[in-house]
Amino acid sequence: MPVKTGRLHRDPRRVSLTAAGLCLLLFWSFPAGAKAELPPGLLQLKPRPAPALRLANMDGKVTDLRELRGHWVMVHFWASWCGPCRREMPTIQSMADKLVPDTLRLVLVNTAERDDDVFAFLGAVAPNLDSLMDRDGSVTARWQPRGLPSTYLVDPQGRERYLALGGRHWDSKAYLEFLSHLPK
Repeated sequence: MPVKTGRLHRDPRRVSLTAAGLCLLLFWSFPAGAKAELPPGLLQLKPRPAPALRLANMDGKVTDLRELRGHWVMVHFWASWCGPCRREMPTIQSMADKLVPDTLRLVLVNTAERDDDVFAFLGAVAPNLDSLMDRDGSVTARWQPRGLPSTYLVDPQGRERYLALGGRHWDSKAYLEFLSHLPK
């Protein structure tokens, strides 16, 4: 029976149905296992195969992106002359130190610089990081970043899934939480 409350008449059955409808709407809006929001500046991409990437570091050790399948990979394009890259690199070092080792594979790609410049820069700001050397810029051209720094997150199937353009604080709580909860 409707309850009279001033000028409005409320039917308890309608209130219950409305509450149930709201719960269903929320349930369907947030599927089970939904992850937290994307950190600021991280763009979700329509999954597409990542371009080929096979480069050596300064010591000649070759890394091939295909061999990293089965893991999330952060592919980070940078240069020591780039101001935002210079400010961002220490946060990447800090992020790498804080993440569980198998959470994410880190692939730094230096774009067309001399070994001496890269060695001096990394030694000063991120001594535990290693970079692949894209000496002629051909791999960078294949990936087509819209500037430096640009960071791609590649899923375990080898598909580009997220993109960050410009520098950011990779060691901030929002990024660390996001990266540590990427689906396996």
